Amino acid sequence: MTIKKNYQLDELNFETKIGGQGIENDDFEIPIIDMSDFDERREIITEQLWEAAAEVGFFQLIHHGIPISEIEHAFAQSEAYFALPAAVKNKNALKAGQNAGWEFKSQIRPSTGTQDQKESFQITVPNMTGCWPSDTVLLNFRRDMLAFEDRCWRLGMQVLSCFADKLGFPVDFFSIAHDKSKQDYQSTLRLLHYLPMKTVPNDPKLWRAGAHTDFDCLTMVFQKEGQGGLQVCAGKNAKEQQSWTNAVPRTGVITCNIGDMLMRWSDDKLKSTLHRVRMPKPEESQASRYSMAFFCQANKKVVIEGPAKKYPAMTAEEYLQLRINANFNQN
Repeated sequence: MTIKKNYQLDELNFETKIGGQGIENDDFEIPIIDMSDFDERREIITEQLWEAAAEVGFFQLIHHGIPISEIEHAFAQSEAYFALPAAVKNKNALKAGQNAGWEFKSQIRPSTGTQDQKESFQITVPNMTGCWPSDTVLLNFRRDMLAFEDRCWRLGMQVLSCFADKLGFPVDFFSIAHDKSKQDYQSTLRLLHYLPMKTVPNDPKLWRAGAHTDFDCLTMVFQKEGQGGLQVCAGKNAKEQQSWTNAVPRTGVITCNIGDMLMRWSDDKLKSTLHRVRMPKPEESQASRYSMAFFCQANKKVVIEGPAKKYPAMTAEEYLQLRINANFNQN
């Protein structure tokens, strides 16, 4: 089933026009940012992040402070969760409009109008009542995922503090806007399982994740080496040419992108870039693909408005709800 709609936001209506295959271009390189010695190198790191975010919208972090052992353990817990029977996972079913719980093939991108070929478990801390599997089902899953979520939040706020500097905001502007102690906190850790293919896919309308920009301020994606598919529409004239660059997964490297929320907050100085997850090619493994993404989404009551007021002021709750409603088939 293919669904096409008209949307309230220009960025969503644009997505309806970019669902095709396009061309692959691996001549373009995604910037790599070394986060080591952050306090001492803060000024250098800030300039590198700003240039990457303004020119490309995507960048990769190395020496970021999250141990590889913790990333690998989070992946192991994620895979264990997705291996549970559907009837068990359905007890943690996604709460409509709250980014909390398990969903299966319920995301329909404006770009494709077809279901993404994946399942996910979304962790938005204040909304998780009734969404966690018990320790008898999956030992320490809740504890370990909350610890990893906190690790991601801390790194995200470190990156966003650099953008606050460049935008003329106080250094803690985005940490306050994403305050974890508040009940309206809505940043999300999303565990993702892209489904294995029983046969080689030949339907050009099907994608593991159709082309889209993200809703948030900053996305940080953890990939498993050898499980590729993430592609970025970046580089000169890439959008017009539908040119896609592979974001090759490497152990310990975090692939980041600017989301539409921060693009608005920066009055379009920072770039929210299209990306997608393609289906495996016939010569590639048809097995499952796993990734994890942390979405830095400002608290519900926070008003999004850039220094130049290019866009009408809107609360983060209002903005996020428009995007969720456009992307999920929820009855």
